Amino acid sequence: MQSVPEEWREGGRWWTDGRQQHAAGRVQRGQGEPLSRRDRGAASDRGPEGDEETKGEKGGATDKETLMMELSRLVQRTVKESSWWERRGVDCSILAGAFLCLPPAFLLLGSTQPLCFAAGVLLMGVAHGVITIKGTHLASHGSLSESQAWADFWAVFFIEICGSFTARAGVQAHIKMHHAHTNIIGLGDSSTWKVPCLPRSIYLFVAPLAVPVITPLVALVELRKHSVLHAVRTVLMVALGFYTQYWLLLHVSGFQSPHSTLLCMMVCRAMFSLPYIHVNVFQHIGLPMFSATQRPKRIYQMTHGVLNLPRNPLLDWIFGHSLINCHVEHHLFPFLSDHMCLKIKPIVSSYLKEKKLPYQEDRYFSRLRVFFHRYQELMVFAPPITQLVGVQ
Repeated sequence: MQSVPEEWREGGRWWTDGRQQHAAGRVQRGQGEPLSRRDRGAASDRGPEGDEETKGEKGGATDKETLMMELSRLVQRTVKESSWWERRGVDCSILAGAFLCLPPAFLLLGSTQPLCFAAGVLLMGVAHGVITIKGTHLASHGSLSESQAWADFWAVFFIEICGSFTARAGVQAHIKMHHAHTNIIGLGDSSTWKVPCLPRSIYLFVAPLAVPVITPLVALVELRKHSVLHAVRTVLMVALGFYTQYWLLLHVSGFQSPHSTLLCMMVCRAMFSLPYIHVNVFQHIGLPMFSATQRPKRIYQMTHGVLNLPRNPLLDWIFGHSLINCHVEHHLFPFLSDHMCLKIKPIVSSYLKEKKLPYQEDRYFSRLRVFFHRYQELMVFAPPITQLVGVQ
């Protein structure tokens, strides 16, 4: 998880020179000790280019703010003026609502009426989507609590118990690689989502349905890199989440056979797997990719390598604004909650347009057509490297 810089906290300091003081993250793969707040700090999201930008400021540019510093000032002002409800309460309420949908969903699944049973499946699928997509994403960023202890708890709860994955590997892959090295070839280029051996129709419309099965299997593979204690904890947490749903379907919903119970679990857990895979590839793949040795500064990297989808009532609630219509804002300020990303969206979009920087947006089905017709180029072959000339 990720900590909010101290100067962004209520009552914290905003340094007079405009620079955010981030702690440098040091995370080594394979170590068993838990990630600390410092390791999850926003500095790791900036990547190496963040250090270079700071050096540039110290080297004689202190009288002139960088674009990222200026934008950060505008956003920081809005964050400090926002209430707890705006900063965390809205998203916590949505997650609480998802959990409150579970009891009626289990009861509806026990009905003999087809419409009631279908309503139960739909309600269970929606609740599961909100908890395992929006919840795990916010938990991985530490956006659900200011407290380190609670942030650690929510990460294990949402990622392992609800999401059937390992919290350490999830944070490592998402925070330390994807965010720190967005669209950097060989690091955060979203290549983990590519399966070149699959035909385009299978990849785009069939294979995602297997995500509920694939996820815990990938977690088991990742656990080989961690300590035995950590691996045992993760296996127990994943088993707890899986068995809890299984037991409730048998004893509350009244399912009679293990096969029908597992089938229901599969359907509910896979309900939003198609858009989940689509969103993860649509918003980065096909956009400029950069070399690790010639990476642009953060604001250029994120504005060129990230794309927003339009507002969608269903996906906004289930996935969260930061994954749908505020993805650019999320990559620029990854420690903000979904609702805060939506609140700063007008500030970020107007600023980037004013500075003649790209603010990329496209429709869901437009991106789907692009990937369907350019599948070989985007999902099979290696992407070309983009060099931004004159902006370094």
